[in-house]
Amino acid sequence: MKIRKAVFPVAGLGTRFLPATKAMPKEMLTVVDRPLIQHVVDEAREAGIEHFVFVTGRNKGVIEDHFDRQFELEETLRQRNKNAELTLLDRDQPAGGATSFTRQQSPLGLGHAVWCARDVIGHEPFAVLLPDVLVKHTPGCLKQMIDAAGELGERANLLAVEEVPMEVVHMYGVVGKGAHRGRAFAIDGMVEKPPRDKAPSNLSITGRYILQPEIFDILETQERGAGGEIQLTDAMKTLANAQAFYGLQFKGRSFDCGSKPGFLAANIAYGMDRDDLASGLRAEMARHLK
Repeated sequence: MKIRKAVFPVAGLGTRFLPATKAMPKEMLTVVDRPLIQHVVDEAREAGIEHFVFVTGRNKGVIEDHFDRQFELEETLRQRNKNAELTLLDRDQPAGGATSFTRQQSPLGLGHAVWCARDVIGHEPFAVLLPDVLVKHTPGCLKQMIDAAGELGERANLLAVEEVPMEVVHMYGVVGKGAHRGRAFAIDGMVEKPPRDKAPSNLSITGRYILQPEIFDILETQERGAGGEIQLTDAMKTLANAQAFYGLQFKGRSFDCGSKPGFLAANIAYGMDRDDLASGLRAEMARHLK
């Protein structure tokens, strides 16, 4: 299964990080020295994604600017012989025509955000990556998923899942676990934020999806669900009546960067992975722990 395009829903308001996100998109908050959205785009690029589709909203223009060339900055760096910085910017720059930006003009939920990308995606399977979630591992989560999807056939849908404590399953979309197929397993049920006693497992959906294009037809007429929003999980449950869904327990650690503890934990983990930062960061944490 060839996955060429990925959707990045970046229209959310980021209210949990106010006032930092009053004028700056939450996706531009940095984990060490790279914005959240750059970390997730890096993961998609490693997995072979060729076209990056951003579903934006008001006050998100800085995301588009981030993935554009900054000629004044580049010229200044060139004049100052900042060659390492120029190389870094060039490495992160998407190819011409490799990015698309479309608007979600009303905050109607994740399902609606994915639907807004329908004309750019067309009729082919695609990936969805939530920038709130970072997964730290090499190879990245999406690369693991695309490799596993190659064993499942052309019409399969695949979700990244991980175990969570049973006492917090009510905070997640949860899947039921069926028979294994290669590295993945068949999903035999999906529930959005179930009570603990009704959860089919403790396997939560973790911000990475490979979906077939038929999901767009379902989302077009999908009724609003939890929170008055068009829920992607509801549409996937409908599509599961016609197409197979699988789960992959990926390798690596996930960080919920939509929460302050998760965001801070990601900064520590990624900082400790840097040779130029680890010793100083370790010493500073030791001082605070005392």
